[in-house]
Amino acid sequence: MINTRRRLVITTVVATLAAVGVVGGIVGLAVLYGGFYNIGATKSHFPQVHRILERGLLESVSFHARDVQVPKEITLEADTPPGAPSAAYRAKPQVVRGAGLYRDNCVVCHGAPGVAQGDIGKSMQPVPGPLSDAARRWRPNELYWITRHGIKMSGMPAWQYHLAEEDIWAVVGFLVALPSMTPQDYAGITAQSGPQPRAPRPSFARADVERGRLALTQYACHACHMVPGVTGSDTSVGPALSDLKSRKFIADDLPNDAANLARFIRDPQATNPHSAMPAMGVTESDARDMAAYLLAQ
Repeated sequence: MINTRRRLVITTVVATLAAVGVVGGIVGLAVLYGGFYNIGATKSHFPQVHRILERGLLESVSFHARDVQVPKEITLEADTPPGAPSAAYRAKPQVVRGAGLYRDNCVVCHGAPGVAQGDIGKSMQPVPGPLSDAARRWRPNELYWITRHGIKMSGMPAWQYHLAEEDIWAVVGFLVALPSMTPQDYAGITAQSGPQPRAPRPSFARADVERGRLALTQYACHACHMVPGVTGSDTSVGPALSDLKSRKFIADDLPNDAANLARFIRDPQATNPHSAMPAMGVTESDARDMAAYLLAQ
């Protein structure tokens, strides 16, 4: 009798959960294909959606940044009372360089003490807020991870392929000092830094297929091309890059091999003046990696 009752209870619970799942799936599909959810950036997310996304962001960054090793001088400064980095720390060449890099690359979205965000940053959803208090909300290892890897579907780009490792740490070092800065402090430190040429990223002697796949995403190749193994929207701006190894020629008359493909990736119009493909600032090492990946598919 007890076993029969237990089976009945379990069956009822399972059936109820299954029914809820089916109804939830139907509602979800109706919302998805009905287009009812407004994805326009003129309308904010529902508060519940925002809280879920933010909680997921916090936990993901904390988990993935857990093993990042922070330079000692940044760790020592970050451990001082919030908002109290010393004037000596702010004068360090790395921090001054970080200020210039921040001004050149980050202000348009995040603003700075006494400096408004650009129109791009003001109009995003979610809004990329000011970083004046970032060092109070994030540990240095987390600031590094966010800067290096970016955040999907937020507008925050990954800087791994566009800033050298030392420059990413320079930006983090500057962010640690930022909470204590007045508008006058910020104006002074950025005046010292001048325009910042980017430090060269490391070059690898041998091409690497997996590095190539990542490089293709970080130079926006999948914005115009369908790239095998890379998630992206259907696009036909440029030709699909699948089965590239079977083609005899690149850009009409260039023999298809790894060296020529890398050369074309770096400077398409030098090879074919009629090509609409722009030069994307791809380094020689990254171009070799990208060519290796594409020819391996």
